[in-house]
Amino acid sequence: MYSASESRYEKMKFNRCGKSGLKLPAVSLGLWHNFGDNGDFGNMEKMCFTAFDNGITHFDLANNYGPMEGAAEINFGKILRESMHRYRDEMIISTKAGYYMWPGPYGDWGSRKYLIASLDQSLQRMGLDYVDIFYHHRMDPETPLEETMEALEQIVRSGKALYVGISNYDGPTLEKATAILEDRHVPFIINQNRYNILDRTIEKNGLKEKSKELGKGIICFSPLAQGLLTDRYLDGIPEDSRIRTDGRFLKESQLSSEKVNSIRALNEIARRRGQTLAEMALAWNLKDEYITSVIIGASKPSQILDNIKAIENTSFSADELKEIDDIAIKIQ
Repeated sequence: MYSASESRYEKMKFNRCGKSGLKLPAVSLGLWHNFGDNGDFGNMEKMCFTAFDNGITHFDLANNYGPMEGAAEINFGKILRESMHRYRDEMIISTKAGYYMWPGPYGDWGSRKYLIASLDQSLQRMGLDYVDIFYHHRMDPETPLEETMEALEQIVRSGKALYVGISNYDGPTLEKATAILEDRHVPFIINQNRYNILDRTIEKNGLKEKSKELGKGIICFSPLAQGLLTDRYLDGIPEDSRIRTDGRFLKESQLSSEKVNSIRALNEIARRRGQTLAEMALAWNLKDEYITSVIIGASKPSQILDNIKAIENTSFSADELKEIDDIAIKIQ
């Protein structure tokens, strides 16, 4: 039986999520990759144990994480049930719905029908009575925003989620969603969006500044740009890399010679700071006080330990930030 390290809270930094009472670890573990049917269950366990032993209390999932859809929730539920159930009250478990899950008009997007049914299925797969955070995973161009937000309200009122969030929204839609949810006194506390040195979308679409203005937390996924902001691709494409083994999200065409040279330049800045490129990239996200957490992915426990080191130095000089921005602008 797994017993958590008694020193698990000694090093991790915890940040308040917007203006809410909830704090999240600066580094969270995402189960987007490597927790599906094609993963090794023993390795999944080790990664969850390593994360929790080092203060990562937040485990981020979604209904469609796999492969196949739902597989990550099933595997995480098994780990909870068999090894970690006694620590449930020390854990923040989140899931989402918004992308395709099953055939027909009721298994996608943002209708009340889909969101409530999907969460019921997620709870069943994980063996939970509730999740700590439930997200709508993406904006729906057809379903009225009021309906989607009312579904989130119903989910909280039913006790199936303690807090709600939205993911992949822009600033204007965030503001509209906030008005609806706050009028109904729904604990909407967090936005989940892609954000890293190479992807500044939330700066351009108003989400970052609007979140700060409205007092909502931001949790960043893909802070390492699917592995580009690591030392993996500085000297070519390894055969065991994500580009070679899973080309759905990171393709060889994205790795131009110009981009590789820019990544090498970023790596040189990290070297001067006494960090790996991955550590610096995570620290760059965490430098802003209103970034609540970064979601890391991992294929082995050692990567989790390496990434946690980022919290040791999240301060940047003005010259460093300008140099990073100048490099990033060239390849955006």
